[in-house]
Amino acid sequence: MEREEICQYFDNIIKNEKNISAGMAAIRTLLEILKLSQSETVQELRYRLQDAIDVMRSMDYPVTSIASGAELFLRFITLASLDTPSFAECKGIMLHRGNMFYDKLVEARGKVAKVAVNFITDGCKILTHSRSRVVLRAMTDAAANNKIFHVFVTYSAPDNSGEEMYANLTELGVSCTLILDSAVGYVMEQVDMVMVGAEGVAESGGVINKVGTYTLAMCAKEIKKPFYVLTESFKFSRIYPLNEIDLPDEFKYTTSTREKNLKNEHPLVDYTPPQYINLLFTDLGIMTPSAVSDELIKLYL
Repeated sequence: MEREEICQYFDNIIKNEKNISAGMAAIRTLLEILKLSQSETVQELRYRLQDAIDVMRSMDYPVTSIASGAELFLRFITLASLDTPSFAECKGIMLHRGNMFYDKLVEARGKVAKVAVNFITDGCKILTHSRSRVVLRAMTDAAANNKIFHVFVTYSAPDNSGEEMYANLTELGVSCTLILDSAVGYVMEQVDMVMVGAEGVAESGGVINKVGTYTLAMCAKEIKKPFYVLTESFKFSRIYPLNEIDLPDEFKYTTSTREKNLKNEHPLVDYTPPQYINLLFTDLGIMTPSAVSDELIKLYL
């Protein structure tokens, strides 16, 4: 696939399949490239896949989950021994492992929701930020289990993605209140917990997520409310930002925005340090932020 075809394939998945994140769309695209590739050596194939990752990272979408998911995908498909008599057999093994990897990702959201739903109890009040697919899945499962709870949803400027989350929850019959981003301090005293998703999880256990998440976490810690992060393990990333400024611009801004004067632009994501996070609900189970580095070691061994 040429650059234009990669862009079109990736773009079509995101635009036409609302439940597919950018990270999963990137892996689907890599699988298609792997399937159609005319490469004759493993090295050449790897170069083609890496070039495709670079193309997707240069598009006008958030890079965080694309970077972590694609890196893990490349690691996973080359993990098995590739000492086979022919390149065709070798490619077959890589394609098989790639499909296995994607199937695990498809199942991951349900596993996260299964863990998190136990924390949603009758009568509880939850504050969430933006629109997280995995948080929505957990709340959908809780509603399906006839649990009665109330959700405060932030508008989540600048794209107001919280409005879509509010509409999704309302359709499920879940009691909701749509609030201003600036009202999180006001409602924090009323809630029992904060539940947010993540675009990426740093090696420190801190999370990269929609801008405003850090503010929620600080408010929650000050008022002693538990702050929970729901995330799939493919979003674990080998980066270690020390603060907001240390987070790479590639993660904070889209490609078109980075071409402007960043002093006049607002970041799309922020970094919430691990000391503000109580627990992470993942497809690998419930873990504390300090456990993320151990899991990354296992993933990359």
